[in-house]
Amino acid sequence: MAMTMIAMIAMVDISHRYPARWRENAGPPVAAYSGRITEAYYKRPDWFTARVFNPIVAGLNRLGFGVQGSETLAVRGRKSGEMKTNPVNPFELDGRTYLLAPRGTTQWVRNLRVAGEGELRKGRRVRRFRATELPDSEKLPLLRHYMDKWAWEVKSFMGIDADASDDEIREVAPRHPAFELTFLD
Repeated sequence: MAMTMIAMIAMVDISHRYPARWRENAGPPVAAYSGRITEAYYKRPDWFTARVFNPIVAGLNRLGFGVQGSETLAVRGRKSGEMKTNPVNPFELDGRTYLLAPRGTTQWVRNLRVAGEGELRKGRRVRRFRATELPDSEKLPLLRHYMDKWAWEVKSFMGIDADASDDEIREVAPRHPAFELTFLD
């Protein structure tokens, strides 16, 4: 009898009842600008990046030395309410400043969506900003510029090279949130 119960339980597939992130660690679904629900893309950093590279870059930013223009993003955590920090590569294009998430829907992206504002820090300089998330249709020039500048660092997890065609860039645009920053100071 016990064996029959175990066999019956094993045959029931209830995986559809749980969010995909519990099964694949992909994150919760997010609403796209088209009104449809899409699964969030996130490329987890490897051990070296998370434990060595990012802490070194963050430490250099605290001292006032950015690596290839990097700064430290500080944004209030959506659950804890505490300021969370992460090294990012802000960039200017046509006189405007942007942040792009090459790893996809990271924790800093989720926090920034909720908070709507944050700080960019380098040494003692702190620039407060408001963030506006951009639709996929406006990301082509941003992704092109980003890849021209940082392909050496991000091409392995963005899925494109610096010489990618416009169609290839448009294809990956929904996976990479982008924000326009308006500085408050």
